[in-house]
Amino acid sequence: MTNQQSASPQHQSVTVVGLGPMGLALAGTLLEHGHPTTVWNRTPEKADTLVTKGAHRAETIAEAVYASPVTIMCLKDYETMYAVLGSAGDALRGRVLVNLNSGTPSEAHAAAGWATERGADYLDGAIMVPPPLVGHPESVFLYSGSRDVFDAHRTTLASMGDPRYLGSDPGLSVLYNAALLNMMYTTMNGFLHATALVGTANVSAVTFAELALGWFMPSVMDSTLTEQAPDLDSGNYPGDLGTMEMNLNALEHITRTCVEQGIHSDQPRLMQVIAEQAIAEGYSGKNYLAVFEVFKKATRTP
Repeated sequence: MTNQQSASPQHQSVTVVGLGPMGLALAGTLLEHGHPTTVWNRTPEKADTLVTKGAHRAETIAEAVYASPVTIMCLKDYETMYAVLGSAGDALRGRVLVNLNSGTPSEAHAAAGWATERGADYLDGAIMVPPPLVGHPESVFLYSGSRDVFDAHRTTLASMGDPRYLGSDPGLSVLYNAALLNMMYTTMNGFLHATALVGTANVSAVTFAELALGWFMPSVMDSTLTEQAPDLDSGNYPGDLGTMEMNLNALEHITRTCVEQGIHSDQPRLMQVIAEQAIAEGYSGKNYLAVFEVFKKATRTP
């Protein structure tokens, strides 16, 4: 008897493909909610901790997809999805693919067509929270594509957070994702640049954050920045939950989405250039707040 046959609808078996920080969080949360979980990653040892918690480690991508009615993909981009799933063959037929990587609407449309050609149902999606917030009932996940597929698997999707259905157009999730992340990065850069500016008068990030973020619109991001302000003062930017390279990938997708949709792209392109500069200066493995070091140097330029 296969996992998909034995599991109840409330504890449907699930496969997770891609075990970066986010993929690990997704698979761990599904296990905690009682879903029999199969995992696959190109570096197999990344699954070790999950296996000790009860996950099944598939030897091949075909085995991984065949193990569950739903495969959740958390990969870098659409090209990586094609490269990984290309060898799954007939295992895709009759399965549901839920794609939670980022990209552009045209890439989402192409992926939906690719899945249909192989006999798979497809939902595109986007995760709007960092890995530690996966599993919280208020954590927003965006989905677009077939309403019937979304409704059929809503219980499983709800195990990871708050599933928001945007419409039948598979490109809507990545479009919303690009728009919301554009707003996030713009806000983040505004705070970091402002902190660098007052830093020229030896004002600490902690001191400035107390006033600036209390005066500015209170939000989840503001509380996050308040908590991380001491890291700005100490130059501590751990990348264990997301590196500058990962953020550059998102910024590139935002820029390409703006171009693809025919709107002004200079602002996201500038943020992309700033992230590229941070990487060039050695902060590739650090988190996004390391752009603060780029801004500080810029303020010292005559």
